[in-house]
Amino acid sequence: MANGQLNVVLCWHMHQPWYRNGLDGEYRLPWVYLHGIKDYSDMAAHLEKHSRMRSVVNFAPVLLEQIDDYAQQLSAFLSKGAPIQDKLLNLLAGVEPVPADTAARAELIAECQRCHAPTMIHTHAPFQRLFKMIGATDESGVGSKHFRCSLVYLSDQYFLDLLTWYHLAWLGQSLQDLPIVQRLLQQGSEFSAADRRDLLGVIRDCLANLIPRYRKLAEAGRVELSMTPYMHPIVPLLNDFNNLRCSLPDAPMPQTTHYPDGEARSRWHLQQGIDVFQRYFGMKPQGVWLSEGGISEDAVSLLDELGIRWTASGEGVWRNSCRLSGYDGEDEHSKRSLFMPYQQVDSKVRVFFRDDGLSDLIGFKYSTWHARDAVADFVQHLENIAVFLNHNASNQVVSIILDGENAWEYYPQNGAYFLDALYAALSNSDQIKMVTFAEASNLPTRTLPAICAGSWVYGSFSTWIGSPDKNRGWDYLAAAKVAFDAVMAAGTLDTQQQALASRQLGICEGSDWFWWFGDYNPADSVRDFERLFRQQLSKLYEMLGVDAPAYLDKPMSQGGAGAENAGTMRRNT
Repeated sequence: MANGQLNVVLCWHMHQPWYRNGLDGEYRLPWVYLHGIKDYSDMAAHLEKHSRMRSVVNFAPVLLEQIDDYAQQLSAFLSKGAPIQDKLLNLLAGVEPVPADTAARAELIAECQRCHAPTMIHTHAPFQRLFKMIGATDESGVGSKHFRCSLVYLSDQYFLDLLTWYHLAWLGQSLQDLPIVQRLLQQGSEFSAADRRDLLGVIRDCLANLIPRYRKLAEAGRVELSMTPYMHPIVPLLNDFNNLRCSLPDAPMPQTTHYPDGEARSRWHLQQGIDVFQRYFGMKPQGVWLSEGGISEDAVSLLDELGIRWTASGEGVWRNSCRLSGYDGEDEHSKRSLFMPYQQVDSKVRVFFRDDGLSDLIGFKYSTWHARDAVADFVQHLENIAVFLNHNASNQVVSIILDGENAWEYYPQNGAYFLDALYAALSNSDQIKMVTFAEASNLPTRTLPAICAGSWVYGSFSTWIGSPDKNRGWDYLAAAKVAFDAVMAAGTLDTQQQALASRQLGICEGSDWFWWFGDYNPADSVRDFERLFRQQLSKLYEMLGVDAPAYLDKPMSQGGAGAENAGTMRRNT
C-alpha cells in the first residue's frame, strides 16, 4: 500500500461548435440538444448522486449559449406555438409537415439512424422494427436509398413515430426513468401530437435545468467548473502557425504565412469566454482547458495575463516538452514525473498533463467490458501508481481528461452502470483522493523551461493543420480575416455591426471545422462540417458587405473512411 493517498483529477470536457447558420439562423445539426438530453443530463445526475465524488467539468462557452438558446426556443414553442430553428424538432412538434417527396423522406430516415445502433436502436424493439419494415438495416448502412418499399406510400404517422423514437433513444438513462417517458416507451407507436408535446416538454425542462444543475454542484464544492476559449479555437495556431513546427517540423504549411493579428483574436476568445462563463455560473473560472489541450508558450502567457491558475494538455506534449527542456531521465521513462503540476519560469499558471492510457481506457476500451470488471481494472491501475510513487503519492496527481459526451453511446445504458460503479469506487477508496485541478494547483510544482507546442491528440496539431484540406481551410479563413480587417479599418460598419461581425469571425475560427477536414473521417460528417464552414465564411462576407469568393461554393473536403467512434474522438494509445 502507498504511504499516503494519491491525488486524482477526473476532468470531463463538454463541447459542441456553433451549429447555427450565422449568428441567428437555423441549427444545421442537432448535436447540442441531443447530447444535452443524453450526456450532459446523465453526467450531472451521476455527480449529484455521489456526494463524495469530486471532478472537473469543462464547458465550451459556445455550448452554454446554445443550450440556453434551445431551452428558450422550446419554451416559446410550448407557450406560444413559435417555430423552433431546428428542423428535427419542428418535425417532431408538427410545426413542419412530414415531407412528401421521396428524397426528403430518405434523408429523414437517414437522420433518424444517426446514433450507435447496438445500444440505441437494437435495445428498443419498436424503434428497430420501424427500420426493418422498409429494409433500412445496419447492413444497408446509414443513408442507404435501397429500401424494401416505396417511401411515398408510407403514412405520415410512420415518420412521426420514427422521429419520436429517435428522440426517445437519445434520452439519457436519468430521463428515461421519468414517468412520462416510461409511458411513451411502453406505448411504442401511434404517438399523438399530445404525446410528442409531452416529449418536447421533457426535452425543454432538461435543457433549461442543465446549467443551473452544474452551477449548484460547483457552488456546493462538489465540482470545479472550467472553460475553453469562447468559440473553441486552437489558440497556438491563431497566435503563430510556427507553433506547428516543434512536433511536426516537416509538415506542409498553409499558403498564407500566418493568421493576421491572431494573438489579438486569441485574447478576444479568452475574454469573451470568461464573460459568458461568468454570466452563466456567477464566477470566474480558475482554469482554462485550451481548446483540444493545445498549448504553447505564447498561449500560457495569455492565461497569465488573465489571471488563470491552471491549464492542461496531453501526455505527448509532456514528453516532447521534457525532451526540449533537457529532462530525459528515469522519471520521464517511467512516467513518474508525469504526475505533477508544471510551471514555466515567470509564470503563475500550473500546467497538468493527462495520462493518455488511463483516459483512453474510458474513452475507447471499457465500453465492451462488464462495468464491475472495468472499474476494478481502472482502480487497480491507479492503486499501482500510488504504490509506485509510494511516500510521494500525496504530493503528486494523476490527471484523467477526456470527452464527456461522445463515449457513452457505446456503453450499455449510456454508461450508467460504469459511471455509477466508478464514482462509488473512486470516492470510497483508501488509496485515492479525488481532487480538482484548483486544489491540485497547491501541490509542489516542477519547472518546465520550454513547452513543445502541441495538443492532446498525438502531442501535435496534425488534426487541425499540415495536410492539404486542413491547410486549405486556414487559407480560406485567413483570406476572410484580411477582408474583415479591411472593412474594420474603413469604418463602414457601426459599433453594433462590428461586434456582430467579430462574433461571426469567431465562429469561423473554431477548431471543429479543421478536425473534420480529411479523407480519414466519415464522408457524411465531413460533408456536414465542411459545408457549414463554407456557409459561415459566406455569412461573414455578407455581414462585411463584401462579395464572397467563388471557391466557397465548392466542397473543399470529401471524407470517406470509417473512423473509430464515428470520428468524434481520437485514441492516443
